Amino acid sequence: MPSANDLAFSTPIEKIIEVLEADTKTGLSAEQIQQKISAYGYNRIDTKKEGSLLLIFLRQFLNVMVYLLAFAATVSFFFEEWMDGIAILVVILVNAVIGFFMEWQAKRSMDALKKMVTIPAKVFRNGRLTEIPSEEVVPGDILFIEAGDMIAADARIVDDRQLQVDESALTGESLPVEKQAGVLKERVPLAERTNMVYKGTFATKGNGHALVVGTGMKTELGAIATLVESAEQSATPLERKLEEFSKKLIWITVALVVIIFIVGIINGHPIFIMLETAIALAVAAIPEGLPIVSTLALASGMMKLARHNVIVKKLAAVETLGGTNIICTDKTGTLTQNRIEVNTICALDGTFEITGNGTAPIALPADVSSRQSFKLLQRIAVLCNTAVYQEKDGKTHEVGDPLETGLLKFVHLTGGNIVSIRTEYPKVHEKAFNSETKVMGTLHKNREAYWAAAKGATEELITHCTHAFRTGQVIALSHEDKKEWLRKADDLAKSGLRVLAFSYREIVEEEKEFMHDLVLVGLIGFLDPARADVPQAVAECRSAGIRVVMITGDHPFTARNIAHKLGITGENDAATVNGANMHDYDLLTKDERKLWISSSVFARVSPKQKLDLVTVLQDDNNIVGMTGDGVNDAPALKKADIGIAMGLRGTQVAQEVADMILKDDSFSSIVKAIRQGRIIFENIQKFVMYLLSCNMSELFVVSVAAVLNLHFQLVPLQILFINIATDVLPALALGVSSGNDIVMKQMPRNPKEPIMDNRHWRAMITYSTVITLFVIGAVFVSHYTIPNTEAQDKLLCNNILFFTLIYSQLFHVFNMTFGWVSPFRSEVVRNKYVWYALAACAAISYLAYSVSPINTALDVQPMSWISWGLVLGASMGSLITIQLLKRLKIIL
Repeated sequence: MPSANDLAFSTPIEKIIEVLEADTKTGLSAEQIQQKISAYGYNRIDTKKEGSLLLIFLRQFLNVMVYLLAFAATVSFFFEEWMDGIAILVVILVNAVIGFFMEWQAKRSMDALKKMVTIPAKVFRNGRLTEIPSEEVVPGDILFIEAGDMIAADARIVDDRQLQVDESALTGESLPVEKQAGVLKERVPLAERTNMVYKGTFATKGNGHALVVGTGMKTELGAIATLVESAEQSATPLERKLEEFSKKLIWITVALVVIIFIVGIINGHPIFIMLETAIALAVAAIPEGLPIVSTLALASGMMKLARHNVIVKKLAAVETLGGTNIICTDKTGTLTQNRIEVNTICALDGTFEITGNGTAPIALPADVSSRQSFKLLQRIAVLCNTAVYQEKDGKTHEVGDPLETGLLKFVHLTGGNIVSIRTEYPKVHEKAFNSETKVMGTLHKNREAYWAAAKGATEELITHCTHAFRTGQVIALSHEDKKEWLRKADDLAKSGLRVLAFSYREIVEEEKEFMHDLVLVGLIGFLDPARADVPQAVAECRSAGIRVVMITGDHPFTARNIAHKLGITGENDAATVNGANMHDYDLLTKDERKLWISSSVFARVSPKQKLDLVTVLQDDNNIVGMTGDGVNDAPALKKADIGIAMGLRGTQVAQEVADMILKDDSFSSIVKAIRQGRIIFENIQKFVMYLLSCNMSELFVVSVAAVLNLHFQLVPLQILFINIATDVLPALALGVSSGNDIVMKQMPRNPKEPIMDNRHWRAMITYSTVITLFVIGAVFVSHYTIPNTEAQDKLLCNNILFFTLIYSQLFHVFNMTFGWVSPFRSEVVRNKYVWYALAACAAISYLAYSVSPINTALDVQPMSWISWGLVLGASMGSLITIQLLKRLKIIL
């Protein structure tokens, strides 16, 4: 199916500009933007609409448990047990309402999360380069595209500077495509349209401007989307674990239910009653709302993280977070403030330090501001730069790399005129910076001649230099001179500065290959202060068994200095690994692998070496979290167990492949995410344990009464009522617990372990057994101490059994701490939602006791204070006994 802009590549660009009423210099006006949004709509790909609220509600009836209940209701109506049949239908409806509410809340939480993840686009609007959400891009907009950007819409190239685009998502071609302005012939296949860029692809090199010709469903990506049916989402690891857990539970339940049914028949109970009881027990034993409760717990935790500037894109990532034991993190902006400022200037005519707070004008000594070398550095800083820095009405507007905006800010605060310099020296060519060359160069026209500007890593740029600038003169740069400049750069780096070298060249005629015979002007040292909260976050990682590995493109001395200040390394830690000495993965020796695994600082590292490092760490059975911001970081982010992209300075490509996005780029946010990941998984374990032990206690109680042929027994409706009254609300409350104080003092969890290991199963069986003993015990005490007629005794024993089981299960929520914890320090006691849940459940049980016709349907009669004292005493007894077993470390 051809897209609406199918011929944009073969139409003269002047014609397209005329049709779209565009302006390649100033962009669209505010009035045009509103008109185009009305005409073309928002730039989004329409996905398959999710089910309506009615469909969500109806979906609650599509499960085996409801089918069993409906069968029980049908049997009741067949035997003219009208009250039982109606009550079971009410139970089905209540279950559906609760399930609908939970799924609706989970859907709302996930929808809110999706709205937080927006991809920005850089466009010219009203003569200014500005950043907007990609959904607001309209035909006629002028996009500015640079390496790392996700293309926001289909667009025609206006101009380019070595622009390359990865179009594999559309064409299947693995190599990036060179893009250039021009007109192509008609019938050119998509993969050969070199004058077009397409939505959903991303720039890998260079930069350029492009005129938007198609948005939303009128793009090539939109055309494909109309042909693609939604694929069924694969189960997450957590869902698979829940499925495995459910299978075990079903087998246990089926075995007990069959035993109870057979024993009941042998003891002379009616087949109908035993069938109804068996179905009710099966429904009670299997927590059918578990997947929804789990989803809601995960979504709730993810929303908490979002409030802490962490967006977790995948539910499965939350589980993996709890097992992470190594965090490989970038330095700039993550461990530091990403407030890159010029700190030191080093030239042949002197070295001096810049002081200031980064916002006020910088007062320089007269002898410095008048130096020609200083003016040359200002000029190079402005010209060899793709960033935007503007100040108006006390507010600054910054777009681009933080280091480049820092340079422009420095020029502005030292009296330089950015607009004037760029107007006097218009750019004609650019050699874009990349992680391989580590240099950037631009060529500018200056009247009839040309002027080249270059900046980059000292050890790389100096290889392009043959001369140096000193007190107004250009002098030859000898081999010894180069060594001296490298020594100066090392000295600055040892003090914790990031160092770049700056050079220029005057050219008579235009050259495309102008990066040679450059004149070295000087060095600039940049300071990026460490974030104040990072040392504490690093210390918290250490106590949690998580090792922090710093990976940076900075000089090894700079990297080591910062790592030591932050507590990442100690005096006796392994040496810093220099990227220059890192061999390819296939060539690594055993000793080199050991060094990589033990080292905590890696400097001058390339993107490929990041990927190799992640692979080596994973080979050693580590669960690795990796941060990244650039397009070249995407492979390492994808390879890592948890890919973490930067939200402020990260490219769209990095954000697209990552599992997590840090909105504030802060390392502390990663630690918060790991803490929350551990809490979420522990909460899931708690409510699974709670649901299972409560439901098993019901099975045990009924099993004991059936096997011993006791004169009291729970009726089916009572079993179903207990399931509703005690299961859902406390489980939900446990699912949103804020965690305990020791969650970050424990070693990382093995992600391969099941939700419930053998320790949990033993504890669950013990919990259920204790509750069963106290519930049955309360009934026996009532039977032998409270005089009654046979009929009254049978009814009273049933009621005591019913209410003791309810309150024992409600009190049991306080046992949901792993290991004994003082009741005054327990996270369950501090959880306000637990108290809300218990109050609501107590109110429901009161309705069952006092309100007709509910008490009639449940066979509940008024009880004396002695009976109520027995109910509460036995319920508290089970709680105290389990706490004592925990205190003695007999159970978990």
